[in-house]
Amino acid sequence: MVYKYKYKNTTWVDLESPSRAEIMNTLEEFGLPEIMAEELGTCTLRSKVDYYEKLKLIYLVLHFPVIGNGPEHQEQEIDFVVGKNFLITTHYEKIDPINNFSRLFDRDTFLDKSSMGEHAGFLFIHLMRELYKNSLDNLENINDSLKLIEERIFLGAQTESVSTISNTNRKFLNFKQALRHHDEILKSFETAGISMFGENFKYSLELISSEHNRVRNTLDVGKEILNDLRDTNDSLLTTRTNQTMKQLTALTFTLLPITLITGIFGMNVHDSIVFIQNARDFILVIILMFIVGLTMFIYFKAKKWL
Repeated sequence: MVYKYKYKNTTWVDLESPSRAEIMNTLEEFGLPEIMAEELGTCTLRSKVDYYEKLKLIYLVLHFPVIGNGPEHQEQEIDFVVGKNFLITTHYEKIDPINNFSRLFDRDTFLDKSSMGEHAGFLFIHLMRELYKNSLDNLENINDSLKLIEERIFLGAQTESVSTISNTNRKFLNFKQALRHHDEILKSFETAGISMFGENFKYSLELISSEHNRVRNTLDVGKEILNDLRDTNDSLLTTRTNQTMKQLTALTFTLLPITLITGIFGMNVHDSIVFIQNARDFILVIILMFIVGLTMFIYFKAKKWL
């Protein structure tokens, strides 16, 4: 699907899951080399940036994180072709920030009031800021779940929190994995962007880096808080397990002498010295067992083992 938008002298072409013919038509319209057709039509595992100095063209591949409940769709790829007066974006599924940005072109007054410049570089800057803003919003939603994890931990639901902590940690890892190359890519793009659009474009390029740093800092802070919560949860689980083991051990030692007494008086030995001959002897043995058990219980209670 091909979507085309215009603002003043700048054209933005958005290709969503394009066919081979749609890609070739777009390349022909803007005089781009056919070698790009293969790259625009297939997914690229690694982010990259290429500067075609003679064509005054910058080609970027960036991956952005996706928040989901399953391991699939952890990141979305977007290919950018930035020319002097045109921007081409290619992606293989619907991406909300791109759809939101496209709606701005239906409101010319909004674009006129914005700091949108006259060339495609400014268009790229605004789109990148929209993408990073969406990533930041997703991170804020994950960080909100950290408060719920904290509440559950201190309400005694440590066992149930293990799964929630693991799922949240997976989301952070997916985020980090998707954004891992952005820093070096943006630095390379900054060099190419200044060469292509001039020194005055440097400030606008720094805005992208600023947005990226906000996302990365929010990610680092959230990951650090989650690690602290996981350590706290593990400590409470370990303490509870140790307490249970201590109580079971104390109970075992409490029952041990009682079991020993029961075993001795339960032996069926001929002419045994120790044996029960009547009901009174049986009651005396029961009392002895109770006294021994109570003594062990008081002892362990005094030691605070129970």
